[in-house]
Amino acid sequence: MFRRWTPLALVLAFVGMAAWTANVPAQDKTHDGKVVKAGDGKLTMTGKDGTKQHTHEVAKNAKITLDGKSAKLDDLKKDMTVFVTTNDSNVATAISARTPKEKLR
Repeated sequence: MFRRWTPLALVLAFVGMAAWTANVPAQDKTHDGKVVKAGDGKLTMTGKDGTKQHTHEVAKNAKITLDGKSAKLDDLKKDMTVFVTTNDSNVATAISARTPKEKLR
């Protein structure tokens, strides 16, 4: 009797795992770099090595901070360091920026 149920149980387990993983949302991705331009719902930045310029749409409800304080997208200026979190559609949902140290002095 167990010989008949074992293959069925394995098939059901695999089908269940496939259905579960299909419903798991993709993880947000975080990367850092420097601001090239920010405004009008978009953030253009480079990678941390200063190359590979790319642009992200910024979600209207994105959490944006500058030096640890709440900020607006327009507050971000060229050469600020940014840490950007994007969703599975590559839309920025969180941006944390820092003023360059030489400008703080």
